[in-house]
Amino acid sequence: MENEKHNDSSPRGIIEACIRNQENDSDSPKAKPSGSHFCLSNPRMPSRWHKFFKMWKRSSIKRLPTFPPLAVPRISRRKSRSVRENVATGFCHFKSSWKNFSLSDLNNATNNFSEENLIGKGGYAEVYKGCLPDGQLVAVKRLNKGTAEEQETSFLCEIGTIAHVDHPNTAKMVGYGVEGGTYLVLELSSQGSLGSFLRGSRDKLDWAARYKIIFGIANGLLYLHENCQRRIIHRDIKADNILLTEDFVPQICDFGLAKWLPKEWTHHNVGKFEGTFGYFAPEYFMHGIVDEKTDVFSFGVLLLEIITGRQALDDSQQSLVLWAKPLLDKHDVKGLIDPVLGDKFNPEEMQHVILTAGLCVEQNPLMRPRMNQVMVLLRTDGGYNKKCLRRTYSEELMDAAEYNSTKCLHDLKQLKLRNSVSEDNIKTP
Repeated sequence: MENEKHNDSSPRGIIEACIRNQENDSDSPKAKPSGSHFCLSNPRMPSRWHKFFKMWKRSSIKRLPTFPPLAVPRISRRKSRSVRENVATGFCHFKSSWKNFSLSDLNNATNNFSEENLIGKGGYAEVYKGCLPDGQLVAVKRLNKGTAEEQETSFLCEIGTIAHVDHPNTAKMVGYGVEGGTYLVLELSSQGSLGSFLRGSRDKLDWAARYKIIFGIANGLLYLHENCQRRIIHRDIKADNILLTEDFVPQICDFGLAKWLPKEWTHHNVGKFEGTFGYFAPEYFMHGIVDEKTDVFSFGVLLLEIITGRQALDDSQQSLVLWAKPLLDKHDVKGLIDPVLGDKFNPEEMQHVILTAGLCVEQNPLMRPRMNQVMVLLRTDGGYNKKCLRRTYSEELMDAAEYNSTKCLHDLKQLKLRNSVSEDNIKTP
């Protein structure tokens, strides 16, 4: 077991070795332990972790602040005979401040859901910009997938998730509507979504704003994964699902695909993939595996969008990750940076963000950092929290074993299904 902790094939082993190196350096400045050579000179070390620790060593060491969960009201459970039975009363007790909007209210706010006010669209919902009578801007999400009962079920699941979420970097809900369909009403500033900026004029997104947005999204995901009452996997992190306040504070929205992951479980295994092409993690797309690393991969794609100004999938359906991979491997900063930025950026911050993006989009989920580690990677002051970085290699092996067993079971099911179809074809005259 001790040998596993020092195994240089694991990024966790690399992190632990560097932490030991820093501790040894502080205890004995003159000593040069072998861990130092291991951490900075081992040729087998993944290159991006190596580059990060070279920058880290040059920085001063400070403690990374923790992010305690914010208090949210307890949710009382209520049994109902049918999801169609009095939907409004089924959740109105979640938060007394939520308003029940009539269809007339929503029509007036969105100009009858006009195309001009459409700010987001997917296979599951449409989002419209609206304005309430008091002048407050809102985003009205209209669910439009499946039957009425399926829409209500999805609606109640999203409501149940939002009820547990309370953080500066998650969207704030104003109310809901259940007349003539199912609707969610969220706070919206005049800035709109990050996606609208990236697809439009990016001149307003200087580097200071982009770095602030990156750090805020990471903070919000860390809250969802570790500090929220429930362990929440968002599953649809993308530019259109990041709302921006007037001062460019990002807020994660759209929890329609979010999954609660019990503490006892390492991951979900879903039968079909849902979300947005270009952001799918390989293990999710191929094997239906959903855990925190699924969100980390999507976050990495989003980082590349913010850095480069490109979309996750361009007009020719080329993947941003595939386009950026050679540049990331060569650490070609000039080739990656959005031309709109020019040379107006902080080089050290840019280096940290590029290295973080490269690690987050690793094909192997074991090589990706967790969100608490992402917060460390993004910091330019060398701050770290020793406890959050320490994860033994044996834990990674356990995760890998379960991942592989899940993959084998999935492949076995597919093989049985194909054999069954072949047998049916043979029996058919």
